[in-house]
Amino acid sequence: MKRLFWDIETSPNICFSWRTGFKINLTPDNIIHERAIICVCYKWEGNKKVHCIKWDQGDDTQLIKDFAVIAEQADELVAHNGDKFDVKWFNGRNLIHGLPSLPDYKTFDTLYWSRRLFNFNSHSLDYLSQILLGSRKIKVDYSLWKRICLDNDPRAMADMVKYCKRDVTLLEGVYNKIISYCKVKTHIGVLHGDERWTCPVCGSGDVFKSKSRVTTKGMQQHQMQCKGCGKYYTISNLVFKQYASYKLTR
Repeated sequence: MKRLFWDIETSPNICFSWRTGFKINLTPDNIIHERAIICVCYKWEGNKKVHCIKWDQGDDTQLIKDFAVIAEQADELVAHNGDKFDVKWFNGRNLIHGLPSLPDYKTFDTLYWSRRLFNFNSHSLDYLSQILLGSRKIKVDYSLWKRICLDNDPRAMADMVKYCKRDVTLLEGVYNKIISYCKVKTHIGVLHGDERWTCPVCGSGDVFKSKSRVTTKGMQQHQMQCKGCGKYYTISNLVFKQYASYKLTR
């Protein structure tokens, strides 16, 4: 299983504005410099090293090309708010540059699952990291973006990369905390060539039936639990018969 954790940092549009305020309407005609991706940081599951690809003084063309090659190697891409932000940003910049179309990535969005499953005070990565991991994001302010976008400050870029890499590390930690509650996108057991009744999260065959259910359509299902990672999951009656047959031979 090649699971990729990733995060991007983006620049703001640079615009003309006659005045400032809370109710100012700016149209795309006000843009004098289009926003772009400053950097993308990523790590493979189980590896300690966090990698980074940076733009070339405001040009993210090569960044898009390089990360597309990396992302295509992944079985699953994990990001916080990735489905609505990171993936769309990446697709948009790819299209603007006229690059070949990207594949339909299999993604896992930790923000989506946090909002769906838990009644937390907040679902931000910073808050989830604090309550689940005892860690926080690196504190930065808007001046960091100004120094990068307007001054091309190398020290500011180094701080941005450090900030983004920290987010990727926290992302993996949050993912590991919540995954046992979520519906998995990739069945690890089947990916490893094992049977469908094995644990979809860790691939273990050391599982047992927790209870049986019958749907409104009269279909029998069985809730299983993994003794290794504790994941609960449901299999059909046909798959359960395969599990039962296997257990009889042990």
